[in-house]
Amino acid sequence: MSVHKSRLATIVIDCNMQNINEAARFWSAALGWHARPLPDVDDANYRELVGPEDDVKVLIQIVDHPSRVHIDIEADDVDAEVRRLEALGAKRVHHLKRWWVMQAPTGQRFCVVRPQRPDFKSQANEWDTSAEKGSLAHLKR
Repeated sequence: MSVHKSRLATIVIDCNMQNINEAARFWSAALGWHARPLPDVDDANYRELVGPEDDVKVLIQIVDHPSRVHIDIEADDVDAEVRRLEALGAKRVHHLKRWWVMQAPTGQRFCVVRPQRPDFKSQANEWDTSAEKGSLAHLKR
């Protein structure tokens, strides 16, 4: 049997503005969580809001499209998760760096990313992606 795991990882607040610190300052105060830069220099257009460790991760991101909120789904096999979501009706929009931007059949954009949170292995949903079961079989969480 072929399996992979996935779950909701992050709520990303996309901000169409120039100053990431200004955006982070507002959302940090609004949610009561400390904002900090991500450690990778390639992620300079992000700030992480630090909340309780077992809570969903929240990121602030500077973007060039209209401001909106989107979710990230973390998966230990990004390609398998993308195929599973396509079987549910989602469509691939764009591949960036290490993740896929997708569109739900209901119109919302979301991303499929590598695992982001330390408790991923113990808390993620497990999916049977083998040919015998099809790509939609939920095994456990």
